[in-house]
Amino acid sequence: MPRLAPDQLLEELTPVDDLLIVQDLDGVCMQLVKDPLTRRMDRGYVHAAAALRGNFVVLTNGEHEGRRGVNRLVETALGDQVKPDQEGLYLPGLAAGGVQLQDRFGQLSHPGVREAEMVFLAAAPQRMEQLLLERLPAELPEASSEQLKALAQQAVLDTQVSPTVNLNGVFALVPGDVPRQRRLQQMLAELMDQLLREADAAGLDGSFFLHVAPNLGFDAEGRERAKLAAAGDVGTTDIQFMLTGSLKEAGLLVLINQHIARRHGVFPLGEDFNVRTAPRDYGALLQLARERLPMERMPLLVGVGDTVTSTQTADGEDWLRGGSDRGFLTLLKDLAACSNQPNRVILVDSSHGEVDRPSLADGCLRGISDPEDPLELDVLVPGGPAEYINWFQALAQRRRADGRTTLVTA
Repeated sequence: MPRLAPDQLLEELTPVDDLLIVQDLDGVCMQLVKDPLTRRMDRGYVHAAAALRGNFVVLTNGEHEGRRGVNRLVETALGDQVKPDQEGLYLPGLAAGGVQLQDRFGQLSHPGVREAEMVFLAAAPQRMEQLLLERLPAELPEASSEQLKALAQQAVLDTQVSPTVNLNGVFALVPGDVPRQRRLQQMLAELMDQLLREADAAGLDGSFFLHVAPNLGFDAEGRERAKLAAAGDVGTTDIQFMLTGSLKEAGLLVLINQHIARRHGVFPLGEDFNVRTAPRDYGALLQLARERLPMERMPLLVGVGDTVTSTQTADGEDWLRGGSDRGFLTLLKDLAACSNQPNRVILVDSSHGEVDRPSLADGCLRGISDPEDPLELDVLVPGGPAEYINWFQALAQRRRADGRTTLVTA
């Protein structure tokens, strides 16, 4: 099928009564940056999201709360005179891969998460920093102890339920040095594996998994496969220590379940359905959706992401496909066949930021998709987050004019 231009999708979505946009955040409505604390969110985007109330939710591996949370970005964008918790201007939806649920007033919960798991997660950032300081000297012998300490502090993202080690700052010291970048990726994998073993030893066997970003799908053992550095593409930059079940494709079903309940008063998957009780196998998730979701009540779904990968195997016989958005975008498209809705996928070019990523600019999608890719990308946004935000605001304005959104003052 030929792709749609963004303006064509605007025309298509403006009159839709039952619409649900499910959108990733970093790289979509914000540029990718080496230090997440420097992220900025556009004020107009926040108001457009509020105007699309009831038709818009987020699905992100980032987090809502904490000093690194998206809520801080919303507050900064709106300024001191606006109280998002009173006016309902926070971004509703799922964070941390699906275990952190928030409404537009900032009311937060962690369905299915145990207290012992939260205690281990609270201590994980300090342990990550300690492990980095043990390993980095051998990888960066030219750096002073003060530099190494600063790098370790910058690399550890002390989020509440998905603490992360992000090596963008370290990679910046070895630009273009692919062998060293690969050694650093290996070091990161070993460090995070050690943290998993420590969780098992603490009686939390099976509570956590490692989310590799970006990745190349799964290996034979069901672990996410790192995307090794190559010329012009640094590949895997960070690994998140996440609660088992934190899968965006499961999160998509949670969001659909809640959307149908808001409109029709019934939770088709049960009121307590969450990513930790959901199946963890893609086929089982799709089967659950087919059996339990009332297809006549399904909204038209629009999935928006930026992280989809595809790399040919060394023998040229196959493709390794992954990326943190691929799973939920694929499920969204597969649901279209069940509901007879023309569900759409938007892919935003996140190569414009500070992190090396494959670009959409030449239309070849090298490193992103391939000629045999089953995931249909309906709309490409080569202009990155800035172009997407303009499109998003235009959609809110058109639906407001059509009587399908709530007026929100800028």
